[in-house]
Amino acid sequence: MYKRLMVYSDGGSRGNPGLAAAAFLILTEKGQILKATAHFLGNRTNNQAEYEALIAALETVASIGTEEVHCYLDSELVAKHLNGEYRVKNVELRKLWNKIQELRLHFKEVRFLNVPRTDRYIQRADALVNEALDRVVKKQV
Repeated sequence: MYKRLMVYSDGGSRGNPGLAAAAFLILTEKGQILKATAHFLGNRTNNQAEYEALIAALETVASIGTEEVHCYLDSELVAKHLNGEYRVKNVELRKLWNKIQELRLHFKEVRFLNVPRTDRYIQRADALVNEALDRVVKKQV
């Protein structure tokens, strides 16, 4: 079990709503990447994709085992929702927010931090999102 893990997650959609994918990276405190993955979500809004990326990451972190998880997101809206700075008014986002509240119970501490899109790990997660979407688009052609 790890004392602390870091999650960098990103979700994106082509169209809003549109074809969407989610990706995340899980790193140790020393910067070792334990997992980097992406998956296609189907038709979602960009905000739904952001939430679903974080949910998938937290589920994976819970299976790995850690006391603390620091989550880095480029979505200011999602970070502010999860930190209680903004109310979650959208019904679909509220369901996803509730799922994250359940996942929080697996850890002693969870932090949600907004980082710029220029963060190198966020850029890598974004690239994984686009690769997942490109694979689906190529299959449809």
